[in-house]
Parts: sequence; C-alpha cells; structure tokens
Amino acid sequence: MLTRYGSSFGNTRLAGPALLVLVCLLSACSSTPTRSTASRDQGLRTRGAPIQDPSAGLEEISIEAMALVGTPYRYGGNTPDSGFDCSGLVRYVVQRAASVNLPRTAAEMGRRGTSLDRREVASGDLVFFNTTGQPNSHVGIYVGQNRFVHAPATGGTVRLEDMTKSYWASRYMGARRVVAASNLPDAPAPANTPITPAPASPTDDDPLGTLARTREAQAESLMSTWIPPAVTPPTDDDPIARFATQ
Repeated sequence: MLTRYGSSFGNTRLAGPALLVLVCLLSACSSTPTRSTASRDQGLRTRGAPIQDPSAGLEEISIEAMALVGTPYRYGGNTPDSGFDCSGLVRYVVQRAASVNLPRTAAEMGRRGTSLDRREVASGDLVFFNTTGQPNSHVGIYVGQNRFVHAPATGGTVRLEDMTKSYWASRYMGARRVVAASNLPDAPAPANTPITPAPASPTDDDPLGTLARTREAQAESLMSTWIPPAVTPPTDDDPIARFATQ
C-alpha cells in the first residue's frame, strides 16, 4: 500500500509542472503585441509603403524639376544660375510651371495646399522630410516611381532620389498638393494654316505631237533671230577688161 501510494504521489508531482508549462504556452500564443511594438510596426508600414503613382495632371511640374537635375546646390539660392537650396528649387519650379507663388521656406510650404495620404501622392506634389529634428525641414518634388527631385546639401547638386531608401523612408513626414490641375496654363493650340495644294501638271496624252511642236517652236525661234550675212562683192580678177568695156 505504501509503495502504490508513493508511486501515485510521484505521478501527481510530475503532472503539476507539465500542466503549468502547457498553460503558459497557450497564454503566450493568444497574447497581443505590446503597444510600443505595434506602434513601431505601424509606423514602418506607413513610411515604407510604396506610392501607387495616381495621375493628378501635374506632370508639367515634375518635368520642369527633372530638367534642373545637376544644378549646383547653394544655400539661399533660387535660380539655375545662382544654384538652389531645397525650398528655392521647389519655389522656382512651381512658379515657372504653374505660376503659383509659394513661401520661401520648407516649413511654410508644409502649411500650404492639401495634405495627401500616401496612396494619393502623384507627380508634381511636394514631399516633406524631417532631416534636422524639425517637421518639414526638407522638401522635394515627387516625380513618380517612388522618386523625388530635391537639392540635398552643400557641395551637392539637384538630384533624383529614391524614397524607399531607409534614410528617406524613416524621415518621411507627408505630402501636399499645392497646385490644382486647373491652375496649370493651357498649352497653346497649334495654328491651323491652310495648305495650298500645288497645281497638278496636265498629263500629256500625245508625247510625239508635243515633241514635234517643240521642235517647230525651236526652229521658228532660230529663224526669227537669224541675221543673213552681208553680201561681199566678188573680186574683179580682170580689171583691164572691165575698164575697156566702160
């Protein structure tokens, strides 16, 4: 009896820890991530999500920006001749392509226009980044394919950048549309100049007759311009005889 009781007691002692481990595993599988982890994952998904490139009819702005790639960077610069900083480039392009005046700083530009969800960003919209610890401290022009044109820093040039790179994806603040498609100047319609057709040459249905008439006309022309040579009197080879007959 003691032996059987001891064996039963031993099995009960082993079953207790096993049951505790099983309960812990089940509770771990059903638990949710902590708030900090969920927040971090959501932020990465928002910043790194690719843009789907809808069309807003603002391609003229992105084309104008692409044409300035390679222009030297200069702090405070706002023309191609003097160079550009980030906001100077954006202000110049939008003014030139859409005749819209923007503020001079990136932070002020970040308060203009309409805020866009990432899936709404289209070519010609402005994209903002936090590069100095301040919101909207850097600005560029989105040109499609998850790329933007901007003037990066001293010693560099205006260049095309990939927004999916970790540096830019982690600093992306948002996008704004500061120009409506209706504000873009209409391209002048091509002038419809009437084209006067050249007169058609008549078809000659009697080439032999035409050749004969041409030859006759040439002959008449030659006869009308022909001058007969002057008549030279013959030389008298017997002057004594001519004197005797007079």
